Amino acid sequence: MKTDSEIQEDVMAELKWEPMLNATEIGVAVKEGVVTLSGTVSNYAKKMAAENATWRVKGVKAVAEELVVQLGEGDKSSDTEIAASILSTLRWNTVIPDDQIRIKVTDGRVDLSGEVDWNFQKEAVINAIRELKGVRSVSNEITVKPRVQSGNIKENIKKALERKADLEADNIRVETIGDHVILKGSARSWNERKTIAHAAWSTPGVALVEDKIVISY
Repeated sequence: MKTDSEIQEDVMAELKWEPMLNATEIGVAVKEGVVTLSGTVSNYAKKMAAENATWRVKGVKAVAEELVVQLGEGDKSSDTEIAASILSTLRWNTVIPDDQIRIKVTDGRVDLSGEVDWNFQKEAVINAIRELKGVRSVSNEITVKPRVQSGNIKENIKKALERKADLEADNIRVETIGDHVILKGSARSWNERKTIAHAAWSTPGVALVEDKIVISY
């Protein structure tokens, strides 16, 4: 098991490895496997890249992301310009039902709401706007309201997990309350945990996934 110092060194190395980041701008502190990121970055995409890079490091149990987006003069846009840019971007994305998404922008902070049929559509909204000029942060309150119904969500998720060659499906427990899925058990890495959650979200009829899986390296 890696020490906090070893995890800190690995996180710092991973941040340096990420081409869009300037690792010297980001502070890294680790306590009992919990990584705290601090400092300033020039846009929201870099903030997300730093968090994703941290999760790639073995031994990380949780991430406290305290990075501040400090836009340079050339990166600033008015809230009206940001909202118009988001609307245009969503219209050009064929998987996003843009007529179902509501957008509010305040001082570069984007609040998203509305309803979609699938979780991948919710994620696609974030991916579409994360690199837009002027965006400081994004709050994604879009809800998933599936139109497709499934006879046995629990069994379908279990079968999906068993099909994954790189997963230990026996370590995962799936509980369902209607269209609400609760995942329990252990995963060997953050990427494995994400894969499990993705399999659950991809199951027809799922409206909510509560991920209680523990990472056990």
